[in-house]
Amino acid sequence: MTIQCIGSEIFPHNPVFMFQIYGRKMITHKFLLVSVSVISMTFCAHIGPLSAQKAEKTTALELGNYRLAITDLLEIKVFQEEDLTTSARIANDGTINFPLIGRIKVGGLTPEEATAAIRSALAKDYLVNPQVSVEVSNFSKRRFTVLGQVQKGGTFDFPDQDDLNLLQAIGLAGGYTRIADPKEILVKRRTNGKEEIYKLNARKMASGEQSSAFKILPGDIITVGESWL
Repeated sequence: MTIQCIGSEIFPHNPVFMFQIYGRKMITHKFLLVSVSVISMTFCAHIGPLSAQKAEKTTALELGNYRLAITDLLEIKVFQEEDLTTSARIANDGTINFPLIGRIKVGGLTPEEATAAIRSALAKDYLVNPQVSVEVSNFSKRRFTVLGQVQKGGTFDFPDQDDLNLLQAIGLAGGYTRIADPKEILVKRRTNGKEEIYKLNARKMASGEQSSAFKILPGDIITVGESWL
């Protein structure tokens, strides 16, 4: 048994100290070889500001409703398992390839849910109490397009990796023109290779007559119709 001092694991707002047992399980014929270490905690000061890149990652991941998207680039680390450190881009089917466990689906999960999924897969057959961290090092380009009777039509990026509804999307395009008809809005969307068209009434959404907001997804094309009156 080995006692090892590892200091503190720094998270965005406060130091969190870890006390844990970890190890790699290897099955060779009938023998189970388990290397186990016990980690004690110690106080360690975090000096200096986060780098700009680290701060950007932290800010994005603090958004609890962000879900991992296709082409997001992930940095995945397993504590004291350097050979498992992986940089992986999410494929079109929502999966990544990770050492030992192979392909695992993370698309559509939050970073916390992806961490739990990888930890569970590793703990099942390979590691004892693995400590996994998942960071998004490069976010996918999430864009939507607004056409028709708006002040500044064009293609826009989703703001701050957050969700976006129809009224917010129109606002980013500068709002309606003088001859726009908010009752006549079309949203084109491709789902599983098929085009879907939604006919929407933004006037009812804005007035509260229609309580549920229409959520805009990456790749959506919004067209604001023209009033004929």
